[in-house]
Amino acid sequence: MMHLADVVTPIDHIALIGNFLPRKCGLATYTTDTFTALKGRYADLKIDVYAMDDQPGLYEYPPEVTRSIPDQDRMAYFDAARAIEASGAQAIWLQHEYGIFGGAAGEHILALLDRVSIPVIVTLHTILEKPNADERRVMEGLLRRCARVIVMAERGREIIERVYGASGRNIVMIPHGVPDRDFVDPDSLKSRFGWDGRKVVLTFGLLAPGKGIEVMIEALPAIVAQHPNVLYAVLGATHPNLVKHEGEKYRDGLKALAAELGVSANVDFIDAFLEHEELIDYLQAADIYATPYLNPAQITSGTLSYAVGVGKAVVSTPYVHATEILGDGHGVLVDFGDSAAFAREINALLASERNRIKLSERAYARGRTMIWPRLAEVAMREIVQMVAAKPQRLPTNTVATIPLKPDFSAVERMSDATGMLQHSIYSVPDRRHGYCIDDNARALMLVSQIVEMDEAARDSWMTIYASFLQYAWNPEARRFRNFMNFDRTWCEDFGSEDSNGRTLWALGVTARDAQLAKHRDWALSMFDMTASLALELGSPRAHAFAMLGAAAIIQAYPSHTLARTILSRFGDELCGLLEEVRRPEWEWFEIVLAYDNARLPEALIRAGVALGRDDLTKCGISTLDWIVSKQTSPEGRFRAVGSDSFGRIYAEPLQFDQQPLEAQATIDACSAAFDASKDSRWVEEAGRAYRWYLGHNDLDLPLATARDGGCFDGLMPGGLNRNQGAESILALQLAGCAISGLAKRAESVAGPISAVA
Repeated sequence: MMHLADVVTPIDHIALIGNFLPRKCGLATYTTDTFTALKGRYADLKIDVYAMDDQPGLYEYPPEVTRSIPDQDRMAYFDAARAIEASGAQAIWLQHEYGIFGGAAGEHILALLDRVSIPVIVTLHTILEKPNADERRVMEGLLRRCARVIVMAERGREIIERVYGASGRNIVMIPHGVPDRDFVDPDSLKSRFGWDGRKVVLTFGLLAPGKGIEVMIEALPAIVAQHPNVLYAVLGATHPNLVKHEGEKYRDGLKALAAELGVSANVDFIDAFLEHEELIDYLQAADIYATPYLNPAQITSGTLSYAVGVGKAVVSTPYVHATEILGDGHGVLVDFGDSAAFAREINALLASERNRIKLSERAYARGRTMIWPRLAEVAMREIVQMVAAKPQRLPTNTVATIPLKPDFSAVERMSDATGMLQHSIYSVPDRRHGYCIDDNARALMLVSQIVEMDEAARDSWMTIYASFLQYAWNPEARRFRNFMNFDRTWCEDFGSEDSNGRTLWALGVTARDAQLAKHRDWALSMFDMTASLALELGSPRAHAFAMLGAAAIIQAYPSHTLARTILSRFGDELCGLLEEVRRPEWEWFEIVLAYDNARLPEALIRAGVALGRDDLTKCGISTLDWIVSKQTSPEGRFRAVGSDSFGRIYAEPLQFDQQPLEAQATIDACSAAFDASKDSRWVEEAGRAYRWYLGHNDLDLPLATARDGGCFDGLMPGGLNRNQGAESILALQLAGCAISGLAKRAESVAGPISAVA
């Protein structure tokens, strides 16, 4: 037994994901054997088993199973990811097979892997040479996410490189594990199974079409003619999925075929899913092992590996795994579906005990290189190297602390004569997703806020974004549309409440802050024409967005009646929501947390200042204080409420995925709180949120790309979402404008002060 101190880099805790006994399938046996081999080889290793569950509640899992994951329940994958993250596991070893994970081609497993930060090693039990679109997408997702990929045949490596374009550097070939058993004379075990005096040919595994059992039965008349005492033992239960859909139709058909050929007395169907040790006993009691499989592309066969491992003379069709493991005289290969060839080769082995024993000994020698302890050693070596190679976080003292100068470059990169495109693939705009009014409203605000910008360019971009908003107005529906295709056709007659509220916000800010009077006049006119729609909105966030626009209008036009109505009515409603929902530990307007959280207290603070109502200001500051506390990591850094938190009732926020929008909203809300209270604490909180973009976050990774004004789309458990969509870029740039303005105002109040130091 090896202890963890014997490995180069200490690994003391891993998570193992796959099927697990007592679930009846080959993958469950494999995962269980893997667990047993690791525990046997590394006594100190902690292994958390996450068992995929196709029938929740049916299986009585052993204590080794930490948690089962209902395969069709996507949220269960999220829960498992959170459990793995919280457990302290240093790596995940995933057993992948199509059909055991939920979603199209098992895509749900990607949702789990995308939500863990630790490295992943995967064993691929099926590698498709001709995948459909979903199968390709899932496999490519796995290959991107996994630091190491285990294949069980060299052909698997070749297919992954050729078909999926993966690098071979991280692919390792580890043969299927086999039991560590002595080489024995089959006759010494036959009496246990009533096989005395018979020559036994065995096939085992879950029974299903494709195994080619009928080929062997068709070979039996010719074998029985030369060896009347031969017995063909077909060992294994029918595959559970097959039983579910058609019962024992396949098994019954095989029995009927044996009867038709007159060999029923020479065939023994053993309908059982056996315990591991009993299964190996059956194998050792057989003289010859046959795998008449019909699929040439089969890369892995656990049953073949086990047969070789205990030293069986094997006659097999030349599927990929058989060709590799039986090559160089370690077994006999015959053509697919060739019953005559099976009969010929089995008769030859049964006729010459000397040749059969020599072939068995060669197979056993090869099997010694594949025993489970050897698999555990090789896999652990790869896991150790994988963990050691995990990218290191940036040292804290190298993370930028100086605010970035506002830069319009990335916004311009994402914009054209129509407006700002929504999404990108990395930094390249993705035209397939077109435009939305949310982003163009934000862009319009940015052009008003950014100080250092060529005036001609400012005029041009202001006109483009304003034109988008203007064109989006649907006077019949009295709503703004939101989504537009790249060909400038609208996807809807009216957009969401939030998008309408956000548009009113942008109009208010533009009416107050636009550099040119013509743009201020246009924005005020559009606001006057459209803002009454706010009174028909029901969403608290839509109310908050409309309030922010109304507060900006009041700053420029203090007597604006509709703006005052919006602020007063929605301010009272937000305070009313707080009273309904709040608990001693829950100082919030809703029973859940969602996106743009800090906009709610910000709207109250700005409404209180605009209306001279201390009650609204006080409510806004107290709820901002609460949400800021929820957005603080144990290390004291800003931690955006992760999107995985959305919709969880009265629950502490989850860590990932963290979005740039949340940091911007917090900076704006803290800026409002400082303006209302002159408390320097809010300058510090705003600076903390801004430093999140620069790398002061849970992963010590900067989201801002300083050289071009870009911003990555999110902070994921495994690193950055490296796409740079409009929302993220605008969040960074608007946050930069806000933090610069706040620093100047703070200086005027308290002397020189760094907003981000």
